[in-house]
Amino acid sequence: MSTASDDIVYRLEDRPSLGHALLAAIQHLLAVFIAIVTPTLVLAAPLELDRETTNYLVSMALIVSGVSTFIQIRRVGPVGSGLLNVQGTSFSFIDPMISAGTSAGLGTAGLAMIYGLTLAGSTIEMVLSRFLHRLRRVLTPVVTGTVVTLIGLSLIQVGFTDMAGGSQAEDFGSLQNLGLAGLTLVVIIVLNRVGNTVVRMGAIAIGLAVGYAVAAIIGRVSFGDFSDVPAVTVPIPFRFGLDFDFGLFIPIAVIYVVTTIESVGDITATSEVSGEPVEGETYVRRIKGGVLGDGVNSAIAAVFNTFPNVTFGQNNGVIQITGVASRFVGYFVALFLVLFGLIPIVGEVVTSIPRPVLGGATIVMFGTVAATGIKIIASAGEIGRRELLILAVSLGLGLGVQLVPEALQEFPDTVQTVLGSAITVGGLTALLLNVILPADPEPIARDAGRSQ
Repeated sequence: MSTASDDIVYRLEDRPSLGHALLAAIQHLLAVFIAIVTPTLVLAAPLELDRETTNYLVSMALIVSGVSTFIQIRRVGPVGSGLLNVQGTSFSFIDPMISAGTSAGLGTAGLAMIYGLTLAGSTIEMVLSRFLHRLRRVLTPVVTGTVVTLIGLSLIQVGFTDMAGGSQAEDFGSLQNLGLAGLTLVVIIVLNRVGNTVVRMGAIAIGLAVGYAVAAIIGRVSFGDFSDVPAVTVPIPFRFGLDFDFGLFIPIAVIYVVTTIESVGDITATSEVSGEPVEGETYVRRIKGGVLGDGVNSAIAAVFNTFPNVTFGQNNGVIQITGVASRFVGYFVALFLVLFGLIPIVGEVVTSIPRPVLGGATIVMFGTVAATGIKIIASAGEIGRRELLILAVSLGLGLGVQLVPEALQEFPDTVQTVLGSAITVGGLTALLLNVILPADPEPIARDAGRSQ
């Protein structure tokens, strides 16, 4: 079955003119650029990374996203969906990566732990990609939606802390910090509601630019000395080393399982808006190849000093709006991402964004993650008593351990590490209850006896 639409201007194998291809590629970049670099910026403060290291990580995030996008679109052997799927750094891993990095000792020691954990975890997606047809029976929308909601809710604290200036700021919570954050937030909200699709897709980037400009005018931007910035960033495999701790690995492993299911949804949506099959042999091959691509690309990310990569969903909106589903466009997106990453001054400019401005944007992003989780739960259809119970208990226990971590103080350190994550506790609770709770009985019609 194909969902081909007359609105598609360039199909998967078409080659648009250079001008059309570049225009479509720029719109894809507007949709993903900030999302790709933001996880690195969010992690920099709690891990106490210096400016040089942060700049390098931003460059690596862009380079790896470009390489991963090419692999996903080109389909290298069995790896990749072969569709116009753009890859980027995942928000879902931020909270457990912060916990892992801070537990390991911050700085480069924290990075070594994160990269060791995410490299090991990438194999989970590679293995699960071979069994996707069976996973859907266990990982229902209620389970995955609950975990995604917890991811968003866990991150909101990080975003709001940045809005106030960052946890290390001497002027934490000042009116100036909250004003910059509020300005950025208002601009994003207003632009997101305008009729122009190009402006709407670039709302976050424009909001950050406005907040950045105002911050620069009032002297809140430190540009640094660009004369010390090297001409080119050189990718160095395992630059910060690798480390591993099983207790810290559990939350990472849970999220790899969840992002597997998310990617299935994103790739299915790409196939649908591209006028390609959403069932049958071709579709299954693309789904399995796409999830395998997520795993392989996340392994590449760990090797080259950045964070797990996933298939982005926002690009589906670009395809739908532009009518351009050609993989040829994706090659330009991949090329631009690599070029931006190779030029260190891009990282220098990005990392100079003040924390309140960044917080004004990330609070929207993280809130959207939580809202997406709710949307996934709603996609299951009518929510019965069983589903409501799974959701209530999972959210209650998950948020409980995050809000009151001292409740676990009598447990061994390893157990505290494992159960200290809202995502782990909530996700495992949802999965367990989904397996053991019997389905609700079918309702009996009130007038069944009268019709006899």
